[in-house]
Amino acid sequence: MLAKAHSGALIGVEAIPVDIEVNTGEQGEPRTFIVGLPDTAVKESLNRVSSALSNSGFIMPLTKTTINLAPGDIRKEGPIYDLPIALAILAAMGKLSAPEKLSEFVIAGELSLSGGLRGICGGVSLAILARNSGKKKLILPEDSAAEAALVEGVESYSARTLRDIVNYFNGDGELKRVTQSDSPFMSTPDPSKIPDFSEVRGQESVKRAIEVAVAGGHNLLMIGPPGSGKSMMAKRIPSIMPPPSIDEYLEILGIYSAAGLSQSPECKMFYRPFRAPHHTISDIGLTGGGSNPKPGEISLAHNGVLFLDELPEFKRSALEVLRQPLEDATVTISRSAAKITIPCRFMLVAAMNPCPCGYFGDRRGKCKCTPLQIQRYKSKISGPLLDRIDIHVEASAIPISDMASPSLKSESSAEMRKRIEAAYEIQQSRFSNSPSIYRFNARMSSAQIKEFCPLTKELSDTLSMAMEELNLSARAWNKIIKVSRTIADLDASREIKLHHLLEAINYRSLDRQ
Repeated sequence: MLAKAHSGALIGVEAIPVDIEVNTGEQGEPRTFIVGLPDTAVKESLNRVSSALSNSGFIMPLTKTTINLAPGDIRKEGPIYDLPIALAILAAMGKLSAPEKLSEFVIAGELSLSGGLRGICGGVSLAILARNSGKKKLILPEDSAAEAALVEGVESYSARTLRDIVNYFNGDGELKRVTQSDSPFMSTPDPSKIPDFSEVRGQESVKRAIEVAVAGGHNLLMIGPPGSGKSMMAKRIPSIMPPPSIDEYLEILGIYSAAGLSQSPECKMFYRPFRAPHHTISDIGLTGGGSNPKPGEISLAHNGVLFLDELPEFKRSALEVLRQPLEDATVTISRSAAKITIPCRFMLVAAMNPCPCGYFGDRRGKCKCTPLQIQRYKSKISGPLLDRIDIHVEASAIPISDMASPSLKSESSAEMRKRIEAAYEIQQSRFSNSPSIYRFNARMSSAQIKEFCPLTKELSDTLSMAMEELNLSARAWNKIIKVSRTIADLDASREIKLHHLLEAINYRSLDRQ
């Protein structure tokens, strides 16, 4: 007897349809064969399925049985096919009273030997697959069903054991439907545990630059000596970013789910990601890849912040691979087995010392570096990469008197976020007819710059003079205009004014040096 179940294969962060076909009662030696380009984990599923069926009160077919995973030209990887294979086998053996119901669901799950279900990668991607393929329903293990429940237009059902699902198809029980309100992934972090800008003493100019960068989605580089608070301020940037929309959060969760990281406690928060890889990270660790391509740090920072501390200490090759993703907001990974494209629209925040010892420009005269050493240190960051960083700001050492002063107070993250949210709303209205990738000032296309950032002759002449004196590239011209537009938005100004432009030019400190 022939039976079919529907599942999916995870390719990068997207799922494609996979049909599980089982035919029993064939003539020949009573063995079970699995075909359709299965990897080792899929081949081993026969042992897991056999034990799970036995411990659930069933036995494997006693005839020759063929299991086909279609389409046959795509390699099937991982244990997610255990559950649909087991259900298709039972349907082929006539153990399900309503086998036609299988066609209504996308099904995936790993089976334990006892018949219990374990979580899988890609719950969000499978839910999107179910919606797009017209199934509208899916059955997943509990943890994965909680992810899938966030996708609108899909009914997500969870189960703990194989027996629970068999009872459902036999009309002897019901499966638990998980709704968006039930999902733990919609919980918000405790505000008292989020680092706040009110804890940062001084550095008002740097905090202003951070506010501008976050308001427009601009990339930011902080230069300053050790102890000036660069890392401290970077870690507080998520606290001033508006919460993600549900669509943005689904993109974030989909990437983490595909990477197998969505079940960690910090990922079950409705919050923008903050990734801070160590400078020893490899190129693949940063961009993603591997024999079975997985998302890297730049994709895990999607719709959030990628913080690179001690920027010149990163390998030159690792930094250079950032150039294309910074422009396109996607990264394409090509391997012999597959070519995948993963989104990576992140805000790059970087920090570096002004010299190898860290004290160049310190008023206390601590620096012992030679000019050649300083030049070599800064040259580790290429010009094309610096061109893609919109804002460079100097973080000077904080005087001890400021640290000890009880009267010195700093704005809270909530106060800064209020102004940023107002600027966000202006941009969302301005770019309402544009694709989502272009809805922030930092992402404006050339046509949008002409439309939304017209410069008077005075402003154009001022910018031209600055470009000549600083020897800036054509890309820097557009970057300065975009930052000017963001500063104007923070002032709720319809037009870019001279002081907006001068502030934006001032944020090119490395170019001035």
